[in-house]
Amino acid sequence: MSAVDNGHPVLLLDNLHKVYNPGSQLQVHVLKGVSLAVERGDYVAIMGHSGSGKSTMLNILGCLDVPTGGTYMIDGVDVSSLSEGQLADIRNQYLGFVFQSFNLVRRTTALANVELPLVYAGVPRAERRRRALTALGLVGLEDRSHHQPSELSGGQQQRVAIARAICTGPSIILADEPTGNLDSRSTEEVMQIFGRLNAAGRTVVIITHEDDVSAHAKRVVILEDGRIGNDYRNAPVQGDPPGLIDLAALEPEEISIAEEESAEVIVP
Repeated sequence: MSAVDNGHPVLLLDNLHKVYNPGSQLQVHVLKGVSLAVERGDYVAIMGHSGSGKSTMLNILGCLDVPTGGTYMIDGVDVSSLSEGQLADIRNQYLGFVFQSFNLVRRTTALANVELPLVYAGVPRAERRRRALTALGLVGLEDRSHHQPSELSGGQQQRVAIARAICTGPSIILADEPTGNLDSRSTEEVMQIFGRLNAAGRTVVIITHEDDVSAHAKRVVILEDGRIGNDYRNAPVQGDPPGLIDLAALEPEEISIAEEESAEVIVP
């Protein structure tokens, strides 16, 4: 699948429904006719109370789950028409995932954790080492590449997880409560990384229940009982997201996470 702009929304949900245990006494109707178009280069925060359907929606966006009804399209391609192999390729190369619990492999270095999706993709060792080190550099952890997760703070572990998400060169980053286990300082550092990734051209969709996190997004979508209850913009699709720090304007000692990221996207 190409990431070239073809005029289609990069992500499109049309009258999407998700029902668990359909037809049984345990049936739960989680998504109830959700329609949403995400433009290339946008930065969308999806909010809602527990049980509103936001994580289910992200799982469908990430091709980790399938809708019960309606249509989901990526770059104009109906996901339901794709084979399991094609879906796996999309998850590994086109989408980058960041989770609340970091999901790092214990007793394995940060570098090896970042290399993992490249191993699955069959990238030669020297090339995947180069890409992984580049990704760690982009999140300011090149000097922690040989540390194991137990030797890193929560914020550093999440930055390793972000490096792993971007090392394959995905055009879309999907994040599920990525700051849920972080303190306020680490949260701000992680949100600055997401902001720089978006400013460099990546589409970002983030699930959160925190207002200070959603304030960094260009668009906020609020789910209420499986439906979109509100949808508003903090900033236009084009341009930098709100709250992005101009690292070039800071003194060197004020930069706490990394040097400014180049606008060049890592490509497979």
